[in-house]
Amino acid sequence: MAGSSHGHTPAAWTGVTIAFIGFCVSGAFMVMAQPVGFWAGMVVVLLGGVVGLVMRGMGFGQPKGDHEGLQATPHATAGAKG
Repeated sequence: MAGSSHGHTPAAWTGVTIAFIGFCVSGAFMVMAQPVGFWAGMVVVLLGGVVGLVMRGMGFGQPKGDHEGLQATPHATAGAKG
């Protein structure tokens, strides 16, 4: 799979970056024992997922036909008992 581009799209990078920022915010406020800040960070994490989905819908994600080669294929194991 060295040549695959799974996840290397603007939609994926943007969504993950926003979610990571939210994760860092939540972690910082959790250490500071501030529940409101923690939940605000969790909202930012969810916002990252929504932004990624919206961007994918706008055409900034991986086209649907491109990921067919990335799916696992079952291997024949008949006679491999040993």
